[in-house]
Amino acid sequence: MDKGNATAGFILLGLFNHTRAHLVLFVLVLAVALNSVAGNGLLLLLIHQDRRLHAPMYALLSQLSLMDLMQVFTIVPQMAAAYLMGKKSISVAGCGFQIFFLLTLGGGECFLLAAMSYDRYVAICHPLRYPVLMSWRLCLRLTLASWLLGAADGAMQAAATLSFRFCRRNEIDHFFCEAPVLLRLACGNTAAFEIFMYVCCVLMLLVPLCLILVSYGLILAAVLRMRSTEARKKAFATCSSHLAVVGLFYGAAIFIYMRPTSSRSATHDKVVSAFYTIVTPMLNPLIYSLRNNEVKGSLRKYVACCAVRTSKDALVCLDLCTNRKGIQ
Repeated sequence: MDKGNATAGFILLGLFNHTRAHLVLFVLVLAVALNSVAGNGLLLLLIHQDRRLHAPMYALLSQLSLMDLMQVFTIVPQMAAAYLMGKKSISVAGCGFQIFFLLTLGGGECFLLAAMSYDRYVAICHPLRYPVLMSWRLCLRLTLASWLLGAADGAMQAAATLSFRFCRRNEIDHFFCEAPVLLRLACGNTAAFEIFMYVCCVLMLLVPLCLILVSYGLILAAVLRMRSTEARKKAFATCSSHLAVVGLFYGAAIFIYMRPTSSRSATHDKVVSAFYTIVTPMLNPLIYSLRNNEVKGSLRKYVACCAVRTSKDALVCLDLCTNRKGIQ
C-alpha cells in the first residue's frame, strides 16, 4: 500500500465470522440493540408525555436515553450491513464522523451522569431546597454543558486521529472506527497523541467520576443519618440504580481508553466495546424503570389505557392517559 492517507477508506473486519455460532451471536446482539431502541424510545415517550415526569431528574434521564439511542444508531446499522451484505468498507469521512459522534455521546454521558448524581444529592440531602438548587435553568445549563463538552472532545480527537498518515494495511480489526484502534494503522510516532488522548480521558472520565463519588459519599452519609427505614430504603433504591449505570459505563470506558497500546488485545477491545455501545444502552432504561415507581406507574397506566387500542393509536392513547393522570 502506498504511504499516505488511506483516501480510499478503511475495511472494518467486523465482530462476527460467518459461522453458525457467530450467526447466533449476531442475532442476539441485534435483539439487544432492538430492545435498546425500544426501551429508550419508550422511556423518552413516557417522559415527554406524562406531566408527572416533567421534572429535572427525568429531563436528565431523557437526555441519557437520547444519547443511548444515538449511540446504537451510530454503531449497529454499519455493523449489520457489514455482516449481512458484506459492506465492510467505510470512508475516511465516515470513520471520522463515527469517532466524533461516539466520543461526543460518550463524553456527554460522563458529564450527564455527574449532573444526575448532583440532582440525587440535592433531592436527598436538601429536599426542601430542591426547586432552588436544581432549577430548570440549571438543568438546561448542565444538559447543554454535557453536549458541548462531549462535542469538543469528539471534534478534537477525531481531527487529531485523522491527521496521521496511514501507511499500513487499511483493515481495522474492529466493527466500528474507534480512535485507539485506528492508531494501530498509523505510521510514525503516535506517542504525543496517546498522551493527549490520556489527558482527555482524565478530564472526560476521571473528573466527572470524582464528582459522582463525592456526591454519593455525601448521599451515603445523609442516608445513614435517616431515622426512617422507609426513607432509607427509597434513597438506596434510587441511588443504587444510578451507581449501577455509572459502574457499567465507566468500567468499560476506562478499559478501552485508559490502557497503554502495548497491552491491548483486538478481541478484548471488541467485546468490551460491544458491551458499552450496545448492551449498556439496553440496560439503562431497564435499571431506571424497574427501580423507579413513578416511571413504572406511568408505564402501567399507559399499558392499561392502551390495552384495547390498535398500535396506530398508541401515541394518541399515551397522550390521553398521561394527561388524564396529570389531571387526577
